[in-house]
Amino acid sequence: MGSDARDEDGRSDSLMIAHYDQTTNDVKLVSIMRDTYVDIPGHGMNKINAAFAFGGPELVRKTIKQNFDIDVNYYALADFKGFPKIVDLLAPDGIEVDIPYEMSYGIGMTLHPGKQVLHGDELLGYVRFRHDRLSDFGRVERQQEVLTKVKEQIGVSSLMNLPKLLGVADSYFDTNVDNKTILTIGKGIVNGKSKGMETLRIPVADSYEDKRTNVGDVLDINLDKNKQALEEFLSSKDNETDDASSSESKGSN
Repeated sequence: MGSDARDEDGRSDSLMIAHYDQTTNDVKLVSIMRDTYVDIPGHGMNKINAAFAFGGPELVRKTIKQNFDIDVNYYALADFKGFPKIVDLLAPDGIEVDIPYEMSYGIGMTLHPGKQVLHGDELLGYVRFRHDRLSDFGRVERQQEVLTKVKEQIGVSSLMNLPKLLGVADSYFDTNVDNKTILTIGKGIVNGKSKGMETLRIPVADSYEDKRTNVGDVLDINLDKNKQALEEFLSSKDNETDDASSSESKGSN
């Protein structure tokens, strides 16, 4: 969960489910759109990002369980102020991206079009920008792009930086994952030569419609279709979902 200090009502600004398979060392990442319209236990229908404001990480866990039948074991709440520092430790050479057009509104900087290597605060601006025709769909796609590229750069040097990384993370992350587990996962990814990270977006393509409700504009989803897509994605043992997950990340409905 990513928290936005500017969000006065305390809603989570981004929500992802990460899955690590300790047998294959594969990593999967699911982004749940923050305007996804779901049933929040004890609070009725609302945007999924309201669950954090109503009851913190535990209510987010219960909301995911009730709507998607996925039992999430751990949580990590990230302060966006820590994102640049963590990324710079994991990917000290920066991340190359292809910026399609000028990005400036709402991110406190101007990112110019073209291929370029971004670091720290620039990457934060890149993954937070959403004032274009793709809105939050484009932002989710960029978040997955950057995290995938960061994961590709994790190597022995990153593993050696883990103690320092954990020290920095203490100031910006609230999590119930113990350091021993984090170190074990880090070693597994490096030593197991983990493949690229698979990604999925919820709602998937052709499974939702824009709707105006008493809580604002929402994504009214086909719950059964999305629950099935999520279950298949997390349970698959190979790359059969690669093509589907790529197409579902394009933002078309």
